[in-house]
Amino acid sequence: MSAAIAAAKKNLKVVIAERDEITGGILNQCIHNGFGLHYFKEELTGPEYAERFRDQLSRYADSIEVLTDCHVLRLNRNKKALLVSPKNVFELEAKVVVYAAGARERPFGSLMIPGDRPSGIFTAGVAQRLMNIDNRKVGRRALIVGSGDIGMIMARRLTLEGIEVVGVVERLPYPGGLLRNVIQCLKDFNIPLYLSSTVVEVKGRERLEEVIVASVDEQFRPIPNTEKSFKVDTLVLSVGLIPQVEMLNGLVSLDKRTRGIACSNTGQSSNEWIFAAGNCTAIFDLVDYVTKEGERAGEYASRYVNGERFSLGIPIVPGENVMLTFPNYYNDIDDLTLYLRCKKPMEKAVLKVGGFEKTFEDLIPSEMIVVKIPKQKLSNLDRIEVKLEEV
Repeated sequence: MSAAIAAAKKNLKVVIAERDEITGGILNQCIHNGFGLHYFKEELTGPEYAERFRDQLSRYADSIEVLTDCHVLRLNRNKKALLVSPKNVFELEAKVVVYAAGARERPFGSLMIPGDRPSGIFTAGVAQRLMNIDNRKVGRRALIVGSGDIGMIMARRLTLEGIEVVGVVERLPYPGGLLRNVIQCLKDFNIPLYLSSTVVEVKGRERLEEVIVASVDEQFRPIPNTEKSFKVDTLVLSVGLIPQVEMLNGLVSLDKRTRGIACSNTGQSSNEWIFAAGNCTAIFDLVDYVTKEGERAGEYASRYVNGERFSLGIPIVPGENVMLTFPNYYNDIDDLTLYLRCKKPMEKAVLKVGGFEKTFEDLIPSEMIVVKIPKQKLSNLDRIEVKLEEV
C-alpha cells in the first residue's frame, strides 16, 4: 500500500493485486499494539495501522485500483502478469512491477522432529489467524517453540484466551525477538523461557499429548539425559520466516544470507523493471521499516516509468561480526539507509562503513540496527564492507 501511494503521488496509474479479501496482509490478524511508533509516532494495533493506509488509498482512488481475492499466478519476462480471481483469469501488462509479497513461515515438516504427527501442531501465524480472525480456540495447554516476536506475542495471546502456556523453548542462548516482547509477553505473564533447548520428540495419537524437550550444546545438538517432558495438547511453532520469492525464480537475483530478493537502496532488483520491498527482501523487525522501504520502492519505480534509469551500484557486504545487511547494493543517487544484524550479542561495538563510524551498545542479533549514512561518507568506493568492531 505504501509503494502504491508513493507511485500515485507521482501521477502513475497503479494496480494492487491482493490475494486476501482485504488489503493489509498480516497486519489484519496482529491485533496487539506496538505498531506505528516510528512512522506515526504513536502506538497502534495492526488493523489500525493498516486502516490508516487504506484511508490514504481511498484518497487516490482515481490512480489506484485495488483487486482483492486476486492471486498473481505468473510473472513473465515480457512484463505481463497472469492473475486469477473467483470471477475470471486475466492478464495485465505493466511498465514496472513492485513486488511486496512478504514472507512465509517455516513449517513443522522442515524441522525433522522425530515422533508422531497428530493434530494440535500449528505455526504461530496460523494459530494467530484461527484465534484473532476466526475466533477459534486452538487448545487448552500449549508449548511454544521459538522465541521470535510472533512466538512471544502468541504466548501472551494464548494466555489471555485462557490457554495455559507451559513455556517458550529457544535453541539459541538468547531470545530471538525484541527485548520489549520478552518483558511484555513473557516476564509480565510469568511464562518460562527455556534457552539453549529444543524439541526432540512429539507424541500423540489423534491429538498431541506430550512434547519432549532437551538442552543443546553450542552446535545445537541435543545433550543426552537433559530431556524434559511437557504434557500439552498444542504445539505452536515460531521458527523463522522465509521470504516469499518463488514467483520470481529466474527473473531476479537472490541474496544467499537473507534468501530474499537482492536490491539496491532504490528498491530495484537485478531486473531493472522489478522493484521489491518488505519481507520478501529481508526479514524486518518493524512494519514501520517495511513501510518506508515500500515508499522508497514506489518512488523510484515511478521515476523509472518516467524515463530515469538506475544502476544497481556497488555491492554492500557483511564484514566482521555482521550476520546480514540490507540493501545489497548502493547507488549514490541518495544517502544510504542501512539495515543490519550482528552475529552475536555485544555490550558495545563500533559500526564502520566506509568513512562512517558510530558506536552502539547492547547489541543482540534479534534486534535490527538501522542507521542513515550520508553519501559523502561512501564516495570513491568499489565495494562497501560493513563491520562491527567490539569495544
